[in-house]
Amino acid sequence: MSDELLYDVRDGIGRITLNRPQARNALTFAMYERLAAICGEVEGNGAVKALVLTGAGDKAFAAGTDIGQFRDFKTAEDGLAYEARMDRVIDTLERCRVPTIAAVSGACTGGGAAIAAACDLRIAAANARFGFPIARTLGNCLSMANYARLAALIGIARTKEIIFTARLVEAPEAQAIGLVGEVLPDHAALMARADALARTLAGHAPLTLRATKEALRRIAARMSPGEGDDLVAMCYTSADFREGMAAFLEKRPPRWTGR
Repeated sequence: MSDELLYDVRDGIGRITLNRPQARNALTFAMYERLAAICGEVEGNGAVKALVLTGAGDKAFAAGTDIGQFRDFKTAEDGLAYEARMDRVIDTLERCRVPTIAAVSGACTGGGAAIAAACDLRIAAANARFGFPIARTLGNCLSMANYARLAALIGIARTKEIIFTARLVEAPEAQAIGLVGEVLPDHAALMARADALARTLAGHAPLTLRATKEALRRIAARMSPGEGDDLVAMCYTSADFREGMAAFLEKRPPRWTGR
């Protein structure tokens, strides 16, 4: 797994690279856990002043969770445990004491889009595409925390429209709706800008940045634990979810029944 998520620190900037380009950087559970562990390590390491997250190559930031991670899902507990894991990992990223920058090229979907949404800043190459196409693919759902995070970024109406239509948002639209702050012409320009932006943040007052991050996180955190578990259980135990996985693996359109 060590080669599937790369991490190095240079000049006070931590760089995390999701490194499965042959699978469009789709995340395994081990990669999620390593991401969380790095954020925990940063907490006790004053040498790291900012984190940049990106995907290997220019084809994808991350195309969600690797489908193989879902093969053995059969019960509500499987779905609830998965979403709880996602919430824990992404909450750890969101709480990371230093500024985080998602540098996005290519596909940024599902779990990859959830990771990007939890970063403090998002910048994108012109070929970036964002979305949660679960209504077209697996027939599962997001956790309440991920719905709330996305709605806080782009609004409830846009969140519904993007998830309902299962479309991917191209980079210019992503910038127009506030999902990303900047669009760069290509991957090389993106990474150069990510490094420059990280250096700028690293030179600013760390307590100001930390207080701002935590204040805004507290404002957004309004849900009680377990809220939305019934929705997760409904989706992950459905015949539609099993059909979605089978159709994805067989490379055919799913046949939804609503059950």
